[in-house]
Amino acid sequence: MDHRKLGNSGAVVTSLCLGTMTFGAEADEATSHALLDDYVAAGGNFIDTADVYSQGISEEIIGRWLKAHPGMADRLVIATKGRFPMGQGPNELGLSRKHLGTALDASLKRLGVERIDLYQMHAWDALTPLEETLGFLDDARRAGKIAYYGFSNYLGWHVTKAVWMAKASGYAPPVTLQPQYNLLVRDIEHEVVPACLDAGIGLLPWSPLGGGWLSGKYKRDQLPTGATRLGENPARGMEAYAARNAQERTWAIIAEVEAIAAARGTSMAQIALAWTAAKPAVTSVILGARTREQLKDNLGAGSLSLSGEEMARLDRVSKPQVGEYPYGEGGVNQRHRKLEGGR
Repeated sequence: MDHRKLGNSGAVVTSLCLGTMTFGAEADEATSHALLDDYVAAGGNFIDTADVYSQGISEEIIGRWLKAHPGMADRLVIATKGRFPMGQGPNELGLSRKHLGTALDASLKRLGVERIDLYQMHAWDALTPLEETLGFLDDARRAGKIAYYGFSNYLGWHVTKAVWMAKASGYAPPVTLQPQYNLLVRDIEHEVVPACLDAGIGLLPWSPLGGGWLSGKYKRDQLPTGATRLGENPARGMEAYAARNAQERTWAIIAEVEAIAAARGTSMAQIALAWTAAKPAVTSVILGARTREQLKDNLGAGSLSLSGEEMARLDRVSKPQVGEYPYGEGGVNQRHRKLEGGR
């Protein structure tokens, strides 16, 4: 795997990150520990979790693995998140000092570490003043409880506002943003990616395989069955499945990924992951494997580099769908690009 700077920080992470949302849910503790073993053995050094993953169980599983591997916490870059409900009370969620103070200490305890390398705000909180959240994060950094901080699921204007507010307040800036990003979902390219490029923030894409679609596991007009997330639990998102299944764009993208994979003699998942890893501003792609076999295949993308022609083919077939204004042919952004010579 390539090594890249963690956004605008001085820390270095591998281009593939081990996501642990499956820990304690779709992967039991023994399987989760095996996934950690395999990932580290392959050279990976970046682990991503969140307090809300299985209501703290994911962090606890990682904490017990770290305890069984002395010194590993110093070798790895460990990221977690806070924001969503961890209880029933009105202050047991959000990005207030009240909640984040409790959430951060609880994450530290579950992970069994003295410092979290990357603490991420799991989603925007419109009720809490941004000044309060940034003030808490800077205090936590100065206290040695976190090394860096970042965001997840923020819009472009959220990112830009936070960057400039941190600068005006004399705080260390955010270093990363964790958004959904894959060949099927490229909408962040309109404003989120430019905002991150402008600020030097690194992207940590989640769901790079589009919930499994880009691995080739779903077939057109066939309800998911067997060992797939929707096959095992249809209630998880059949409405979204039906909408995506009905789009011609979905199957055109899948066909192109399949064609390139066949020509390369590799899996569709590796092609999709390699495309995401090669996009502008991307620091590390989050893998969400449930099994050791899935992880082994996904890790193969770490040594795969797509050609310019292959990237162009995938870019064309997956071009984000836009209306006329402001991003389409009649929008100001398109007109400005033409005036600037296509830049």
